[in-house]
Amino acid sequence: MNKNKELFEQSEVFIPGGVNSPVRAFGSVGGTPIFFKAGMGSRLIDENDKEYIDYINSWGPMIVGHAHPEIINAVKDTAEFSLSFGAPTSRELTMAELLVKLVPSIEQVRLVSSGTEATMSAIRVARGYTKRDKILKFEGCYHGHADSLLVKAGSGALTFGQPSSAGVPADTAKHTHTLEYNNVTALEECFKKMGHELACVIIEPVVGNMNLIVPKIAFLNKLRELCTKYDTVLIFDEVMTGFRVALGGAQSLYNVTPDMTTLGKVIGGGLPVGAFGGKKEIMQQLAPLGPVYQAGTLSGNPVAVSAGIKTLELIQKPNFFENLSKTTKSLVEGLIEAARTNNVEFSAQSVGGMFGFYFSAQPPESFEEVMVSNREKFNKFFHLMLDQGIYFGPSAFEAGFVSSAHSTDDINQTIKAAEVSFKKLK
Repeated sequence: MNKNKELFEQSEVFIPGGVNSPVRAFGSVGGTPIFFKAGMGSRLIDENDKEYIDYINSWGPMIVGHAHPEIINAVKDTAEFSLSFGAPTSRELTMAELLVKLVPSIEQVRLVSSGTEATMSAIRVARGYTKRDKILKFEGCYHGHADSLLVKAGSGALTFGQPSSAGVPADTAKHTHTLEYNNVTALEECFKKMGHELACVIIEPVVGNMNLIVPKIAFLNKLRELCTKYDTVLIFDEVMTGFRVALGGAQSLYNVTPDMTTLGKVIGGGLPVGAFGGKKEIMQQLAPLGPVYQAGTLSGNPVAVSAGIKTLELIQKPNFFENLSKTTKSLVEGLIEAARTNNVEFSAQSVGGMFGFYFSAQPPESFEEVMVSNREKFNKFFHLMLDQGIYFGPSAFEAGFVSSAHSTDDINQTIKAAEVSFKKLK
């Protein structure tokens, strides 16, 4: 009996599409979603007791692996004293101090419960600070499912061929303008036309939601220059890249300083936590100090914050990111070589603990280039790898993640499985 199939069929009765987040439905790759019941280190176990090497890592948060004993103990110790207070705790202060210390562009920070909430709130603050309405984002970048951000969005919106979402009022969407990622000329033209009307620009400094797209340095530098010139708030959405590509985030890798930063995933260690922060003068627009309202009953939840604090402690250990980057790079290089040996058109790249692979001659640099990669081959490759116990994201439009728990044996096993899969793809 296939328990995954049985559970999915039952879930479809009570949950729209049988899942609580669209990409989980395997809609773009076909087949039955996997229902997992356990995880340890780099491995997951499904309801059929099959084991997988996990390269989703809960879409990023499990940077030290599943069920890390120190994180589990931190959660247990905190939970003994109640799951929530709806009032300040010392742990919130500890987390805030850590984030300000590790991300120098953040002078003050507010905790929330998700990445979507972080980006939504950051944009509201930017609008309140600048007293402007218009915002700018980039094609294929996903910043959560707030109405104003579901315009030419990435992640699940790309997977299901819906760059925008139904239910978003035209009056809301009209304030959101989109440009091609990595296009300096288009950026300059846009600012020349409406720079003084833009409240903010929000961008993934390394894109992870239309697969992995690496920024051109000149593009990020020009963006910073133009935002400064036109008094537009520059928001780096580091929900995915924060503490994933480097200890100081992508902004530390590329030496570009945003006005505001949004965070999530890693700072919760697997539990729901988000944060947004930036310059003190901007953040003090927030109530109770300023006119911009934002609130949350579970903001700074003690159990979630405890998991995040312990995770942030663990990733500060010497050589953590050097080793993580090395492991991820070895995976990418092994996949490239396996494809080359079997004459399969394929490319791949990595930044820190994030990676992307594509069935195209070279890594894409924009939404348009992503869309012309061979998705049919990706879907076949995905299932060939899944059959061998390798769990990649079930979409050609999602980045992958390596954790510090992934061993040399894990990487070697993955590459051997890829050799078998590429041979069958020929």
